[in-house]
Amino acid sequence: MTALSTHVLDTAAGGPAAGMPVALHGREEDGRWTRVGAATTDADGRASGLAGEVGITPGVYRLVFETATPFFEQVIVTFRVTADDTRLHIPLLLSPYGYSVYRGS
Repeated sequence: MTALSTHVLDTAAGGPAAGMPVALHGREEDGRWTRVGAATTDADGRASGLAGEVGITPGVYRLVFETATPFFEQVIVTFRVTADDTRLHIPLLLSPYGYSVYRGS
């Protein structure tokens, strides 16, 4: 099983993005998305527990960040989990009119 974490930083304010809802969805074989977990970023901009206590299995997933910036309502990050992945950290750097995401350590 793979552990998953995320961290949202507000680059315009120069600090964490607290209070942001984040949901994790997994893609089924028929292409439908199923909600796996959800959390709200804490005071440090971190959301934990998205994949539950046991983690996630190999497959395709997406994180849905409810950003509600002046321009972006949501940021959706779709990614693949392989059998070799033991831990994934996916940070989001957010500003009112742009964002960046990467595979962290």
